Amino acid sequence: MKGLRGQRVLITAGAAGIGRAMAEHFAAEGARVAVCDVDAAAVADMQAANPGIMARQTDVTDEAAVDGLFDAVLEEFGGLDVVAANAGIGGPAGAIEDISLADWKSCLAVNLDGAFLTARRAAPVLKAQGSGLLLLTSSTAGLFGYPYRSPYAVAKWGVIGLMKTLAMELGPAGVRVNALCPGAVSGPRMDRVVANEAAARGVSEAEVRNLYVKGVSMKTWVEAGDIANMALFLASDLGKKISGQAKAVDGHTETIGD
Repeated sequence: MKGLRGQRVLITAGAAGIGRAMAEHFAAEGARVAVCDVDAAAVADMQAANPGIMARQTDVTDEAAVDGLFDAVLEEFGGLDVVAANAGIGGPAGAIEDISLADWKSCLAVNLDGAFLTARRAAPVLKAQGSGLLLLTSSTAGLFGYPYRSPYAVAKWGVIGLMKTLAMELGPAGVRVNALCPGAVSGPRMDRVVANEAAARGVSEAEVRNLYVKGVSMKTWVEAGDIANMALFLASDLGKKISGQAKAVDGHTETIGD
């Protein structure tokens, strides 16, 4: 895709799932790619499978660790053109009265604090060069209410608010800021989410999976590669005037829940 070769790209939670798909898609287009992930085994697997991609274990809720990540990547690449704050967890599933404060805080820490810490380091780099893309991963849960998943919905709505605000802050410097809003993405992460939701609702996992499909116009789940393709489009010359947008890749979600 035009404009991607030679771009310097950093993706958080980039050793598995959506992040890995993005990393491998960018690398295939000739970009220089670095990823981080909290999972050491996933980082090792990423390095083994993609020796051209820089990979580092990092907890995005740790301020010093995020600073160390950026210091290392900037020393290696000399700058950044795309920063994707992709790290997130599904958080607890349950009625609001059954959710602990610790689980609430943990969900917001990874999904929202991690995006903040990543954006805070990325912003001055992109502003100084007068160009670039800051890409935050939200969710269709950031566009709807989400029964039995209140911490996750709150965090992902917060990501949209952060994106909208930073698009206004950074736009005058030539920096674009957008959010990806994946729907139900096939893979191990959503398998865990479905299992947790089924337990919280007292129904079967098959019923939960059917609810996801029922609320989508195209009656389908999506693949990690579908999200990666949107990231490539936004980072390419084709997306050079797109900013401040929450881009859903979900087959068009009509409703979440019953």
